[in-house]
Amino acid sequence: MITSALFQGVAIGASMIIPLGVQNSYVLSQGIKQNHHFLTATVCMLCDILLIALGIFGGGKLIASNEWLMLIMGWGGMLFLLAYSGLSFRNAWRNQYQSPEKVKLLNSRKAVIGTAFAVTLLNPHVYLDTVMILGSIGGTFDGQEKIAFALGTMLASILWFYSLAGGAAKLAPWLSLAKVQRYIDIVIGLIMLFIANTLFQSILS
Repeated sequence: MITSALFQGVAIGASMIIPLGVQNSYVLSQGIKQNHHFLTATVCMLCDILLIALGIFGGGKLIASNEWLMLIMGWGGMLFLLAYSGLSFRNAWRNQYQSPEKVKLLNSRKAVIGTAFAVTLLNPHVYLDTVMILGSIGGTFDGQEKIAFALGTMLASILWFYSLAGGAAKLAPWLSLAKVQRYIDIVIGLIMLFIANTLFQSILS
């Protein structure tokens, strides 16, 4: 049963983490630029691990019991996603993409780390996925199975973020083309709008 809980954690964790969101789009962009991309992945992964642990080991129930906090998270997440979507559409509209070599000079290690923390910790949607959803599912397990489930979800985060950063860097010669970056921004903008609408519908229900 412990092994089953572990694999359930990996599968469910992956289903929460893999769909393109703010974190993934930032890791992807840093991979394309080859600008501290593994450092970016590490920051996002560590934040996810802490939030998953918080949710599965009690924090999720505490947050779910506070209706005002849930409402704030819902509206905050929707506004955050709309703003990020707007930035993506603006970039696509301007179509002024720089080569990776020029971009590298503009992004210091501190700036990359700060932005990685911002797209994770200032994004309420991350809390909904990790603390609330994974936390509520993890709450159905007991003892060692709960620990195994938590480790599985954390493993999914580790594998995904490093794979995304490494894969984007490998494909950088193609992904860094201005035409491709424009399409990526359009897709990201549309996905952010879709997630924001999903959050809005959940607030109204």
